[in-house]
Amino acid sequence: MSPTLSTLVRDAFPPFASLAVLLASVALVVNPAVAADAKLKKGDRIVFLGDSITQAGEQPGGYIRVVREFLETRHAKLELKVIGAGISGHKVPDLEKRLDRDVLAHKPQVVVIYIGINDVWHSLQKKGTSKPDFEAGLGRLITRIEKAGARVILCTPSVIGEKPDGSNRLDKMLAEYAAISRGVAARTGVQLLDLNREFLDYLRRHNPLAAGSKVLTTDGVHLNAAGNRFVAARMLDALGVSGTGSRRLRHVVLFKFKPEVSEKQVQEVVRAFAALPQKIEVIVGFEHGIDVSVENKHKGLTHGFVVTFRDEKGRDTYLPHPAHQEFVKLVGPRLDDVLVFDYWTGQ
Repeated sequence: MSPTLSTLVRDAFPPFASLAVLLASVALVVNPAVAADAKLKKGDRIVFLGDSITQAGEQPGGYIRVVREFLETRHAKLELKVIGAGISGHKVPDLEKRLDRDVLAHKPQVVVIYIGINDVWHSLQKKGTSKPDFEAGLGRLITRIEKAGARVILCTPSVIGEKPDGSNRLDKMLAEYAAISRGVAARTGVQLLDLNREFLDYLRRHNPLAAGSKVLTTDGVHLNAAGNRFVAARMLDALGVSGTGSRRLRHVVLFKFKPEVSEKQVQEVVRAFAALPQKIEVIVGFEHGIDVSVENKHKGLTHGFVVTFRDEKGRDTYLPHPAHQEFVKLVGPRLDDVLVFDYWTGQ
């Protein structure tokens, strides 16, 4: 059997390697789209861009209100500004048209894109967004936002119907569009918040009677009080702050490639790793990037990846998963060194 990355790191690192060295290396994981430190800083402006779900998020009890109140209470010294930019009925092409006015005009540091429901749902009236247009539009949104100096958190569309057994009318199509969002996040290197998987996992555990709504939504789409709290917790986790119920397991992997490995081979590894969230359902978040530290302490570890799981069970499913094992076979011979470090958020 091919070894897991955990096995590779045991072989690569001496037993006397200090925790300080490990933590110093972990600190080098930076998404190049962020340009520097991804942590929230004083005065940062966070814009939530989306449709009616996001528009309603500004109402009392809405997920944006919950996020804002949490940050104002728990991180008051940062003086963060949270801005809602949701409009009912909007799809990806609509977001493109109003990006300058509703988002970039605020000069944000973080933009959360929560879109895709209407691109699918409106297909019932033949007014949806085609898959190519959806993918291309997301790519253009990300390019423009990053060019303006902000980092992007891209969410997959949540649910259209809450039956957890795949019997909602648009489940198959929604899954295809969620996969497109994962692919765009992988291709562009932006942070992924996989709300689709988060919702489905919760519904499998908390909707035993397979109700079509009233668990996290009012109508199968729009969030009820529980749904707003649930999404707020996921958003706070994605922003890197602790929210109620946001405990997640981060799996950090750093690579040092052999000198003879070509840039083309390196990019092949990066693309293969970035494709894993589309193949392994227990992955609920993914980021990757190259070292941009100015301290010159990377010790040759140049490429970083952060995989997020809900719990140890997710990680335990991921490690022996055939798609992960196939990736290990690809990357193993090309590595001179590797570091794996797991930690919990939200505790």
